[in-house]
Amino acid sequence: MIRRARAEDRAAVEAIVHAAYAIYIDRIGKPPGPMLDDYARLIADGLVSVLEDAHRTIAAIIVLVPHPAHLLLDNIAVRPDRQGQGFGRQLITFAEAEARRLGFTQLRLYTHEKMTENIALYKRLGFVETGRGHQAGYDRVFMTKRLATDPAGEPAMRG
Repeated sequence: MIRRARAEDRAAVEAIVHAAYAIYIDRIGKPPGPMLDDYARLIADGLVSVLEDAHRTIAAIIVLVPHPAHLLLDNIAVRPDRQGQGFGRQLITFAEAEARRLGFTQLRLYTHEKMTENIALYKRLGFVETGRGHQAGYDRVFMTKRLATDPAGEPAMRG
């Protein structure tokens, strides 16, 4: 089940993010951006959703931020012991549905250029690289997935 995160979920959200991104610290030379985010604020702003497993344990999180012309998939993290079970793909599908529900035709994201396995996964899921650049102290790869219509076939309104 995917639901909006609540204030009492903050510790679990932060633990998942730190566990999921810790493997990249040595590779990029510093903590990845998601490890530095203020999850209390993001949760209070309604931007964080959690995926609970069959035992109602939070297994993964996603942060979605609406922008004027697109929905930004700002962060997706799966507990390391739950990776490879399809939770990340479920959250990507959720993000696409949320973008359509909000009337967007684009879902965008960025990742560090040294997170090559993530770049490959996003490409397999239909994202296209749209650029690279240095932003907020990180070397990032920017990607977009176009969402031409909603599941009912109606044209989306924004983007």
